[in-house]
Amino acid sequence: MGEARTVMDRLTEAVTTSHDLKAVADLYAEDAVAITPDAGEVRGREAIVEYWRTMTEALPQATFTSERSYEIGDTAIDEGFYSGTNTGPILMPTGETLPPTGKDVRIRGVDFATVQDGRIVSYRLYFDQVEFLDQLGLLPEA
Repeated sequence: MGEARTVMDRLTEAVTTSHDLKAVADLYAEDAVAITPDAGEVRGREAIVEYWRTMTEALPQATFTSERSYEIGDTAIDEGFYSGTNTGPILMPTGETLPPTGKDVRIRGVDFATVQDGRIVSYRLYFDQVEFLDQLGLLPEA
């Protein structure tokens, strides 16, 4: 197992098991960039930690079940399911917050972490926002 895989596994642990935002901060480079489907481009360690804080508050008992994991050079790739119960507020891209729904979600996602000198410099996360909102009961009925 190489450096990228180790760092990605530590990030997953910090976000889903230990809920340790200090550990999350330690895993990102100061000038890291994250691309997410819900927040768009997030620049800098502090902003990325804030992104993870809002996610862990919305789904505080979330877990990640890996379906596939890879390491190619300096990049680790995970595909799996992020699951939990929405018991905290959800921060919307507009800055508004939605109250907790109490609903369970299970969302397939893929993330990529490019690591240099033991820290993530580029992070990309992909998941279906419509599926997420539908599972939360937040989409209008068709």
